[in-house]
Amino acid sequence: MVLSLVKLCAREVVSDHSSSPCWLNCVPRELYRSLLDAAFTHCRPLAVGELVQRWPERILTVGGSRKAGQCTPNRLCVQALLLAVVRGLKNKMCCLQVLDLSGLQCEHERVEDSMGGWSLTVALCSMVIQARAAASRAHRRDGERERKRGLEAEREKGGTVKRDRGTVGCMNYSEENVRGRREEKLGKMECTSNGENSFGHDRVMVPEDESVKGVRRRMEIQRRKTSELNISNDGSGFCKQDWDEVVVVHTRADLFVNARSWDRVRDALSHPGPLRLHCRYLRVEELSASSIASLLRLLPQQDLHGVDIRYSSLGVSGLAMLLPLFAPFLHLHSLRLHYCNLDLQRTQIGQQGALQEMCKGLGLLKRLNRLCLTALRLPGHLRLLLSSLSQPLEVLELPYLCLTSTDLAYLSCSQHAPFLRELDLSENCLNESSLPSLRRLFGQAESSLSQLSLCGCGLSDAHLDALLPSLSCCRVLRSLRLALNPLSRMGLLSLARTAAGIPSLRLLLYPNPLEEYEPGLPALPSSAQLLDWSLMEEPEGRDLTLRLLDEVLSLRGRSRDLIVTSDFLNYSPDLSVDD
Repeated sequence: MVLSLVKLCAREVVSDHSSSPCWLNCVPRELYRSLLDAAFTHCRPLAVGELVQRWPERILTVGGSRKAGQCTPNRLCVQALLLAVVRGLKNKMCCLQVLDLSGLQCEHERVEDSMGGWSLTVALCSMVIQARAAASRAHRRDGERERKRGLEAEREKGGTVKRDRGTVGCMNYSEENVRGRREEKLGKMECTSNGENSFGHDRVMVPEDESVKGVRRRMEIQRRKTSELNISNDGSGFCKQDWDEVVVVHTRADLFVNARSWDRVRDALSHPGPLRLHCRYLRVEELSASSIASLLRLLPQQDLHGVDIRYSSLGVSGLAMLLPLFAPFLHLHSLRLHYCNLDLQRTQIGQQGALQEMCKGLGLLKRLNRLCLTALRLPGHLRLLLSSLSQPLEVLELPYLCLTSTDLAYLSCSQHAPFLRELDLSENCLNESSLPSLRRLFGQAESSLSQLSLCGCGLSDAHLDALLPSLSCCRVLRSLRLALNPLSRMGLLSLARTAAGIPSLRLLLYPNPLEEYEPGLPALPSSAQLLDWSLMEEPEGRDLTLRLLDEVLSLRGRSRDLIVTSDFLNYSPDLSVDD
């Protein structure tokens, strides 16, 4: 890749931080983006901080979809960015109003010195809390300064009045003395009558600002009461209406929340400040239904696009409570529910009523086009779930759902079939009765289906031979995953011939043929048995399979542009297959 002259110069400029005072004051605003990209690419956190503190534009976007070969920002650079945003609030040269960090987190743990979604969420919330605390301290200092300034003005005014009274005195000292004693006696009598009457009743308290005679003292008491009232709102010197007026930077990000970070996220969202946090994509793990509901009530409704709930023991009743809470989020189009402890194979009291409420809540999501239900175990209920949706789905993931032939028959004839772009039916047993529905489904989706996953579905050579003609008609199919299926070497070669004949296909994830496993494997093993059974130590069998696959692909001219692999552990369902 040949770098442009601007990128080469930007790399040299940010490489030496000692020279930053020379160019920061004279660099044009058009070059800030190139300098910041160079600072991220070459890990220059000091340069990142200097640039962000003086950011000349209203919007700063860091993250999003990265180009091929573009690395994830370093952890130190991300921390320098967040710290610079807080410092930039006091910098008059900074014009930043919107900070977009959506997609900044690193999804792969193998990348060294990167910041994942969990740590990035904690750092973001800490930034919001830190900015609010700094603004509160500054407000208190300003209030104290104004108070002292007012007291000094009152003292000067009081001194002037006393001097004026001294020059215009019309009573001698003895008369003033007598009047003072008389006023003192009257004051004591008033206090006695106000505090306790002659009949011994309880003392009646007099408001402090009414009993005090001095005007200056009354003003101090009133000012202190007003300050305490404001502080009681959120712990700072601002009430909520004031915070709405002083929001400086709106921050968009993807939030990853679990039991450990829940308190920090709640604190950042519940109390307003100069930095306001907006969530584009929410991922929740190991939280109760009540905690998730509280979190949803704190999020701004106009920004949330996707929700991913994992490993939370919700059940049917928990989901029935949560799904209506998603309705106010008008831009929500993606919902993922993974391992939420929902199993309709075990009959429970009130289960059907809660399931009806859950389906009603799902129907309230008017813009939903991506639905993932993993290990919810809903055999025979697919029609009830999907028929409640008002618009067709484009992405449907149903792994470990215990689908029946009735479910697949409905799916093949539903409104969703012609619009499906991604379909995942992994770990659902596909037997002889399911094959006609699958062929009909592939025929309906032949012009839209781009990613298909049938891993661990128990497909044998005979099942695959029945499906291959329908698969070959999918004109835009780019990814086909068939790992952990009991195929022989002959069935695998038949699959490779069909895959090579699909021009759009870029990835074929195939299973290890049965001939490569150690002896003793059942004739039609399950996916769990294939996963646990040992492969043969001799590499001759695997070499033979690879050699045969290469010959098939070479004959079709697909040996370069089609990725063929059996390493399913390194090819997750989120793998991008774009050119």
